[in-house]
Amino acid sequence: MKPEEPFLQSKTYSKENTDNLDYFIKITSILWFLFLFFASFVTYNALKVFLEEFRNIVWMRLLMHINHTLLYINILALLWRAFLVCFFYRCVPIQKDECLPEVTVLVPAYNEGKGIWETLESLVKSNYPAEKLHIVAIDDGSQDDTWEWMLKAKQKWGEKIQILHYPENKGKRQALYEGFKNSEGDILVTVDSDSVIEKDSLHYLVSPFQDPLVGAVAGNVRILNRREGFVPRMLDVGFLYSFQFTRASQSCVNAVMCTPGAFSAYRRKVVLNVLTEWLQQKFLGKRANIGEDRAMTNLILKSGYHVCYQSEAIVYTKVPTQYTKLCKMFLRWARSNIRETLVMTGFIFKNFRSTPATGARINLLLHWLTLTFVQVLRIQTLLCLLASPYIFGIHLLLGATIISLFPAIVYWLKYKNSNGFWAFPYGILWIFSLSWITPYALLTPHKNGWLTRDLHA
Repeated sequence: MKPEEPFLQSKTYSKENTDNLDYFIKITSILWFLFLFFASFVTYNALKVFLEEFRNIVWMRLLMHINHTLLYINILALLWRAFLVCFFYRCVPIQKDECLPEVTVLVPAYNEGKGIWETLESLVKSNYPAEKLHIVAIDDGSQDDTWEWMLKAKQKWGEKIQILHYPENKGKRQALYEGFKNSEGDILVTVDSDSVIEKDSLHYLVSPFQDPLVGAVAGNVRILNRREGFVPRMLDVGFLYSFQFTRASQSCVNAVMCTPGAFSAYRRKVVLNVLTEWLQQKFLGKRANIGEDRAMTNLILKSGYHVCYQSEAIVYTKVPTQYTKLCKMFLRWARSNIRETLVMTGFIFKNFRSTPATGARINLLLHWLTLTFVQVLRIQTLLCLLASPYIFGIHLLLGATIISLFPAIVYWLKYKNSNGFWAFPYGILWIFSLSWITPYALLTPHKNGWLTRDLHA
């Protein structure tokens, strides 16, 4: 029997959730398309002359050849991933209650306030068998009323929740470490303290562990505060593409590269085997305190286990609503990405597991192309913009708009909802306001700041 549509998902992505701002973006995007195609047609001959002049410069000609090669590689990669998702990706069905494993859910919190109550409430009210569910909430030295809300939750739900309190902030990794040590059962689940889950999300998240080769499972992270401005609406499309397309394709080769801290599950015996190494991880001689989710994923992959993705294991999480906080979040992720990509390179080309790993190696090589050659080509883009801002700018915007079509299409295929039009302003925002993040992260990968852990207003 087909399960009922999850309440939060149906509420968040229904037509009733489309407001005037969504309609404005749709109309603006259509007009933007028409303008760019017309402007590109008008300036096409001027662009040809402009590029011919650049071809007379040896190093620019070399950059253009690299650019074309990367374009073809990315097109092939896109087609390969689309093929995997369309023909091979399937969410593992829910197991019967009697077959479900015993689970400990860990919720580290820092300055989360009332949000921790909402997270714990969604866990307690999930459909997972109560006798197999243990919930551990850890207050990591919060300076607000997070601990008071944990105490209220403990008072209401009693033995269903275990709460831990640390007087000083030790960081998310240390808080999770303490939670892992206080865990029970076969499966460990991590949930961020600003997130809520669907009633069946835990069922879906742990069901793949019936396969003894599965060591970790990534959940599907959606946006909880979508209605709070432009940024969450754009991230809503970006997150869906990242999970429903990118991670789904990685799952088809049994090597999801990052299990999100917002909602992921791990085989407990595997975690305990790598726990000390994970806690004591260093980068350039300094103790690492960011990227704990990607680091754990790497250790589990390195141990020879599969890491997969469950599209129906849905969690809703809050994201930044302001540009500055968005940049800080992306910068932290970018630095972690650089570090853990280096770590993954150290074992992915070895005989690290008994099952095929070709797909995982291809994904890593594509990742390295993005981190290296694509960044070099930003120089060419900048030079072209400086030489001819109008002509090249028009065609750059057209390219960004065409690329944004893919997330918009994936969004529509998932929800039959045209709010995927938010992909277009997001693409433009990324080029002009966020594209600096990866190059800057490449220059500062040693920095450890969390950057977004502030007191809530």
